[in-house]
Amino acid sequence: MNKIKRALISVFDKKNLKPLLNYLKKYKIEIISSGGTYKEIKKLKFPCTEVSDYTDSTEILGGRVKTLHPKIHAGILNKRSNKSHQRDLIKNNFENIDLVIVNFYPFEETLKETSNHKKVIENIDVGGPTMVRAAAKNYDDVTVITSSSHYNELIEELIKFKGSTSQNFRKRMSQIAFSETSYYDALISNYFNKITNINYPKKKIFYGNLIEKLRYGENPHQEGAIYSNNKFLNIKQLHGKQLSYNNYNDIFTSLSISKSLPKNAGIVIVKHANPCGVSILKNTVECYKSALACDPISAFGGIVSCNFKVNRKLALELNKLFLEVIIGNNFDADALKILKKKKNLRLIDASNFNPYEIPRFSSFNENILVQSEDKKVFTKNDFDVVSKKKPTKSQFDDLIFAFNVCKFVKSNAIVLASNQSTIGIGSGQPSRLDSCQIAIDKMKKFIMPSSDIVAASDAFFPFVDGIEKLVQSGIKAIIQPSGSIRDKEIIKFANETDTVLVFSKTRHFRH
Repeated sequence: MNKIKRALISVFDKKNLKPLLNYLKKYKIEIISSGGTYKEIKKLKFPCTEVSDYTDSTEILGGRVKTLHPKIHAGILNKRSNKSHQRDLIKNNFENIDLVIVNFYPFEETLKETSNHKKVIENIDVGGPTMVRAAAKNYDDVTVITSSSHYNELIEELIKFKGSTSQNFRKRMSQIAFSETSYYDALISNYFNKITNINYPKKKIFYGNLIEKLRYGENPHQEGAIYSNNKFLNIKQLHGKQLSYNNYNDIFTSLSISKSLPKNAGIVIVKHANPCGVSILKNTVECYKSALACDPISAFGGIVSCNFKVNRKLALELNKLFLEVIIGNNFDADALKILKKKKNLRLIDASNFNPYEIPRFSSFNENILVQSEDKKVFTKNDFDVVSKKKPTKSQFDDLIFAFNVCKFVKSNAIVLASNQSTIGIGSGQPSRLDSCQIAIDKMKKFIMPSSDIVAASDAFFPFVDGIEKLVQSGIKAIIQPSGSIRDKEIIKFANETDTVLVFSKTRHFRH
């Protein structure tokens, strides 16, 4: 145990200082401080030495240089057991600094508040992280505190060890400190990548805040947690038991789909990160019934995401089926009252959720694949009608709707649709022909097919057999990306069978 004799305090977040200062005073710990922290400590009527008086060096460059001084850093970094270090301190008349309490300029908060580059730059802390890194490196002899949330733990240590701290505590605070400086530097690095339009820098830094340690991962024998670039998720749980790893995976999948639908319209039902029903009918109850009809068996125990505020009528309908999660752009009071009767049903308000333009990551061992999100918004200009028969307006609307859903279905993906609703989805098959068959089978099993059915494929048909299977099952219009060496054969088959064929200029694999 090393008795703490001297503390340096420099904090942007000045809350909860008084209780801590009381204990520093109790154990006769001298305090050094600067700037606004010095003024706050004096205002609270505690003795304090200003850094400029301690170092006999005035602040310069408008406050940019305050603590960057040998007396400060030698006091923090010296090894108390190293005789050479101690001779250097005596020679220079420097003293030990045993406790460093520092938190940083609010760079992250500044980014959210302004795009003014000069203001952003001035909120990059230099002295704070430098002191923290020095103290964290020398944890054998120095205690470092980087958040007011750890003040109570520090107080407990001071009480328990009569003005000292244990090495285990110092080591743990050191780990937290290095995480803080790394996170802070990562924010700055990513900001500069953004303003210089470098999406794939030579060295990529990933960062996140722990939102929640989950009970387990995909399976009970796996560990799991959820992190976010923000300090909180932009979804809010209103009711129900704790969300699981699989719940979160399905929630984000369903939100990526529902937020791609027309504003304040549409319902998505997701099971195991695949949509099993989507509709954009204007009547909310009919919209849900249409989405559910696509695959009511898969929907059991699934997630329903509504791209609008959930009302009483829809809540009554939703309550008829066992669901894990219901998502809405909030819920009215009557809807909440009805749905909360199910104790475990998770209700999520996603009114503040926005699918930001950020990369998608996939990792294996020490390797990380990075790509931009597939967020393309379709218009009719993105497609070419290549068949002799032209689509009606309603057919073209259904084709675009089906193709939009298709880009969220695991490849190989086939989506059948009619009247702005899915009626069959084939997903995740190594063979596109198998996906066609699954979509057709689901349509025939659950829905009485109408006379106007369209199909969408996430990539081109490599052979005629896929489009042939669809046409034989009653599909009247097909949309697919072009690019196959057999495109001409497929166009010929469409013309021979009086089928509408539309080519997309982009494909949409999702693995």
